[in-house]
Parts: sequence; structure tokens; C-alpha cells
Amino acid sequence: MKIDKLYLISVLCGAVIILFITYPILNSFITTDPAILFKTLKDKEVINSIWTSILTATITTLVAFVFGVPFAYFLARKNFKGKGFVESLVDIPIVIPHTVAGIILLTVFSKQCWLGRFVSSVGMPVIGTRIGIVVAMLFVSMPLLINAAKDSFLSISPKLENVSRTLGATHLQTFIYITFSIGWKGILTGMILTWARSISEFGAVIILTYHPMIAPTLIFDRFNAFGLEYSKPVSAILIIISLIIFIMLRLLTKRGVKT
Repeated sequence: MKIDKLYLISVLCGAVIILFITYPILNSFITTDPAILFKTLKDKEVINSIWTSILTATITTLVAFVFGVPFAYFLARKNFKGKGFVESLVDIPIVIPHTVAGIILLTVFSKQCWLGRFVSSVGMPVIGTRIGIVVAMLFVSMPLLINAAKDSFLSISPKLENVSRTLGATHLQTFIYITFSIGWKGILTGMILTWARSISEFGAVIILTYHPMIAPTLIFDRFNAFGLEYSKPVSAILIIISLIIFIMLRLLTKRGVKT
């Protein structure tokens, strides 16, 4: 059977990409000392840092969902002067270096700024707390959810909403039972991407909140203190846990597409 040259080139390019992604990961597992890995699995500091990463990434995703989905719906359904500028503002955290994101967040949430003094006075200090971790994660990952939700809403015809409204449903009822019900798979994809981006965040978090440590910060700390042999096991554990959660969420999304 004759194979189209373009498909052949595509497959070869794909093979290079898959190898480029998978080989470093597999090699990291293969070259990790099992004794050190087993010891790391019992290390409370490692367990706490991974748990902190998962917890804060989950909270970040939920906060992004609560604030991002309504805003995404507004951007998808309303045209207004300066809309392109607003959408560009939403995307800014994607294009700036994350260490820069950490610096600008530190600037406004430190006690040198009124905002930092205010949040501290109401019992919600950001610097050096889990709140700070969530803030850093949210800043760099929220655009992913907003854009995914907006694209999902744009794919839904407004005519369906108009029909629902003419039949007596309120705007909120129409959104919940029609728009959100149809577009939830795209929103879930955005939530998965937001969670994945949050749990992998390092640059903004380490500047805003070095302690309590998340897993990427602990890996960096172990690498500086003990070298590659003691940082690889933590990386391997985080990769395994993240992949398990990520695959489960992806399967949920695929299952939703089939139903």
C-alpha cells in the first residue's frame, strides 16, 4: 500500500516529538536509585510539599473556575469597545516570564504597598503563606481557563439561548441548563490545563512564597543542597502523581465526549 509522503513526514515528526518528551522522563525513572527513591517516599518533607502542591493547585483551579467562567461567557457573548484590549490583558501572564510575575506580585503584596498591608490587616497575608502560593499559581494559569471556556461558549449558537429565553427561562437558568450544560467539556479541559500549569509553577511561587514549600521548590532546594541524585526521586514521585491525576481527568473528559 502506497503511503502519502506528507503523512510519512508527519509521522516522523511526531515520532521525534514523542521521543523528545518521553525519553527524558523515562531516563529519569531508570537512572533513579531505588534505595533513595524508597527513602524519599517516606520523607515527610517530600510528602508535605507534594500535598501542598496538589492542594493549592486544586484551590487555584476552583477559584479560576468561579471567577473565570462568568467572565469568559461575557467575552464570548458581548462585543464592546476595547474588547480586544481586554482580551490582550487577560493573556499577559502567559507571555511574561514567571519570575517577573513573582516580582510584580511581591511588589503589590508586600507591606510596602497598601494592598499588602490591607490583606495582612484582615488576616490574609500573602507573602510566605499558602495564600501566596495560590495567588502566584492563579496569576499565571487563569488565562488558560478563561480562553478555553470562551472558546467553548463561542462554539455554542446563541440561537439556543434565545429559544430558551423565549420559552420563559431566565438568563441564569439558560446559562446553567443550556450553555454550561453543552459547553462543560471545554470548560473541564480548561480546568485540567489550569491545574496542570499550577502544579508545575515554580518561578512566581519561589519569589512570592519560598515556604511552605511546594514540590517544584523542594526539588530546586534538594538539587542545590544535595545534587541530582536526591532531586530526581522527588521529581519522579511528582511526575507519577501528576500523571495519574491528569490521565484520570483526561479520561473523564473523553468519556464525556462519547456520552
